[in-house]
Amino acid sequence: MDVHPLDRPIWNALNTGWRHLAQGEGRALRLDPTYGPFAACVDDSPESLAALAALDPGETGLYMVETETFPAPSTMAAKPALCVQMVAEHALTEPPSFDYIPLAEADGAEMLALATLTRPGPFSICTHRFGGFIGVRRKGRLVAMAGTRIRVPGFAEVSGVCTHPDHRGQGYAGGLMREAMVRILECGETPFLHAYASNTGAIRLYESLGFTIRREIVLTVLTESSGPDNVLGGL
Repeated sequence: MDVHPLDRPIWNALNTGWRHLAQGEGRALRLDPTYGPFAACVDDSPESLAALAALDPGETGLYMVETETFPAPSTMAAKPALCVQMVAEHALTEPPSFDYIPLAEADGAEMLALATLTRPGPFSICTHRFGGFIGVRRKGRLVAMAGTRIRVPGFAEVSGVCTHPDHRGQGYAGGLMREAMVRILECGETPFLHAYASNTGAIRLYESLGFTIRREIVLTVLTESSGPDNVLGGL
């Protein structure tokens, strides 16, 4: 039976669109940590878990996105969280009701600062280099953004969606997401995203934009056994 590419999004990304950023040997790979904390194994065999244990989890841990909780190597602790994976075959074509701009390398520091404040999900010093980010500036200050992160053949993830607390309620998140979705569809790809299953408010927003739940999926964060307990932020 064929496995859907989104059932193992990180493994597939590390072997396709993220291949040039992958670190590790063939059985276990991680994304260059300056881009994000994601990792994956070919399977959960002892050989693969040994290769996974050789990867440095750093302060954030290794983020595994699989259909089930991923087993931790003996040297690591596992912190699982149930999520939903959503896809959108179509996008609302209504353009945002506000001005937005493309974001580029010069905006990287501000993008990281906004993501650090609002915690939309893992966002590292080079995450902005995935490209496709757009944002809103008010009085010269970046107050909202959205872009893409995981790419596997035929699919692109809408990610990094956040708004500064002082500028919420203006429709920036929904408008930027609609534009990101349109751009993905115009490239012949299908937009997808992940959300914690308990975050019903966000799921309702995504459904209003045309996303539907494809399946449940599990985020497992692997940390050193002596690592911090508060590693689960946004996805």
